Parts: sequence; C-alpha cells; structure tokens
Amino acid sequence: MKKIAITLAAVAALGVAACNNTANDAGNNATDVNATETEAGNDGDNAAADANAATSATDNALDSVGDAAANTASDVGNAASDAGNTVANAANDVTH
Repeated sequence: MKKIAITLAAVAALGVAACNNTANDAGNNATDVNATETEAGNDGDNAAADANAATSATDNALDSVGDAAANTASDVGNAASDAGNTVANAANDVTH
C-alpha cells in the first residue's frame, strides 16, 4: 500500500510539475521520498542481519561451553580409568 501511495504521490508531483515551472523541485522531492523508503528498508534489513549474527554468536558460545563441559567430564573419566589401570598393573606386577 505504501508503494502505491508513494507512486501516486510521485506521479502527482510530476503532473503538477508539468503544469508549472517547478519541475526540478517536484522531481527532487519524488526522488527524496524514494531514497528515504530505500534507506528505511535497508535499515530494517541490517537490523535483522545484526540480530541473526548475535543469535549465531550466542549459539556458538553456548556450544563451546557445552563442548568444554563434555571434555572436562571425559578427562575426569579418563583419569579415573588411568588410575584403575595403574592399580591393576601394579597388582599384576606383584603377582607375576
């Protein structure tokens, strides 16, 4: 609906400009309206891209925290297994 209104305003401005000597002003005003609409659209797109980037960065940070926790748990399990192997090896050395 905005595009139709802007188009109608631009056509009307050009029509009025053709009737009198203010063609440059009307043309410039129509161009300014289009530039403003384009900038507003770009601002909205950029805000959405920034939000997506922030969401992605948050997801990556949470994944890193989860990976670090899993690695720590794995390290603890490996240390316990190593300790158990050391005891088993020592017992095996004593009996043989």
